[in-house]
Amino acid sequence: MAQNQPPHPSTEKPSDPEDQSSTSAETTQPPVSPTDPRTWPRRQKWNITLVVSSFALISPISSSMVAPAMSKLASDLRITNTVEIQLTLTIFMLAFAFGPLVTAPISETVGRARVLLVCNMFYIVWNLACGFVTNKAEMYCFRLLAGLGGSAPMVVGGGVLGDLWAPEERGRAVGMYSLGPLLGPVVGPIVGGFIAERTTWRWVFYATSIVAGISEVLGFIFLRETFAPVLMKRHGVKTDTPQQAEPFVRRLQTACKRPFFFLVTQPIVLVVAVYMAFIFGTMYLLISTYPDVWTGVYGESIGIAGLNYISLGIGFSVGAQIIALVNDTIYRRLKARNNNKGEPEFRVPAMFVGSACNAVGLFWYGWSVQAHTHWIVPNIGIFFFAFGTITCMQCMQVYVIDSYTVNAASCLAAVGFVRSLAAFGIPLFAPAMYNALHYGWGNSVLGFASVVLGLPSPFLFWIYGKKLREISKFAASN
Repeated sequence: MAQNQPPHPSTEKPSDPEDQSSTSAETTQPPVSPTDPRTWPRRQKWNITLVVSSFALISPISSSMVAPAMSKLASDLRITNTVEIQLTLTIFMLAFAFGPLVTAPISETVGRARVLLVCNMFYIVWNLACGFVTNKAEMYCFRLLAGLGGSAPMVVGGGVLGDLWAPEERGRAVGMYSLGPLLGPVVGPIVGGFIAERTTWRWVFYATSIVAGISEVLGFIFLRETFAPVLMKRHGVKTDTPQQAEPFVRRLQTACKRPFFFLVTQPIVLVVAVYMAFIFGTMYLLISTYPDVWTGVYGESIGIAGLNYISLGIGFSVGAQIIALVNDTIYRRLKARNNNKGEPEFRVPAMFVGSACNAVGLFWYGWSVQAHTHWIVPNIGIFFFAFGTITCMQCMQVYVIDSYTVNAASCLAAVGFVRSLAAFGIPLFAPAMYNALHYGWGNSVLGFASVVLGLPSPFLFWIYGKKLREISKFAASN
């Protein structure tokens, strides 16, 4: 797989590895090749990255935007059971678990751009339909279908970034892209809170469909195919790959099995999937119970309560910007010390900080709400949780992309399958957990789980990651 990567030669070793990155792009950029997206102009690569990131932002916004409006929605649709009310929110994430298992392999068969544009249009149709439902059965069905379409950017987008960017440049691009799945669930409830307070809950679906439509138009303008095998086929480049002679249906069947294969056979993918599942499930648990905390414990209105999601947004945004810079800087410095040879494990160091912040934030938030302190105190705890969450998410996501370059979309689909099942299932038990343990011990349970799962994970990747890649014929090093 290494032969697919364009060379990035360096005749001299600059005094600062950061200078190496800035000068190499200007002086040693290889000739532009229509079949190698890494050689394309930086402006074109950033345009594609921005479009893919916008796709990855819209559907997570849709996943959580309904949270502040659930009481009104439940009343109008005559939903009384608490689990069924939570299901209105989380069934969207159930689709996120299964959709990528099909869309990611298809993107590695027919190309990334087609899948992204078709799936986004599919999402728009069914999300808009949610605004016209008259009963809970229609709501569940249309939300599930909308989630299937909206799930594609969560994994196919990662494959696009792996196609476009060399490892030394990938951290910043992944930082922008990974903001969507994390910042989207934060922006959604803030906007949804004021929509629920000032108009009907149906405008939650109308508004997101309009924004998704704008992104679709931008996609048709700026999005280009980036998957090298498809590009080579379009330009008549023979690859002598036996798979190309197979019928399309046969290749598609093989591709659809690939995410499960990676999940079962690749320890790196499995460990990343389990830890991401915990982080993502915990995040959606907090998002789904946030309105109860601020309207119930602190007595705020629905609109004002939604503003507390800003602390999550600030944590995600600050963390994303810092980690995007730090991640690439650490990677370049460690690469320079390793005879100018990069390794995916160079993405791991920032995870040590992220895992600690994640656990601290959960304890801080839970006990400050339990003690009914000033509203700023639990928001500070949520900031630490958000900062740690996006730090770990970015590091793990780019680690998977670096480790399984060509098959990155299928690996991310495997990770997303487990992660989204957690985001679907964990919030369903939130009301019962908080009723039994209250916010102090309830969030402490999550905090202890974060310590058990989160703190050992960076050590596992750092110590054993390279050995695991060396025994895998699918990892980038082989």
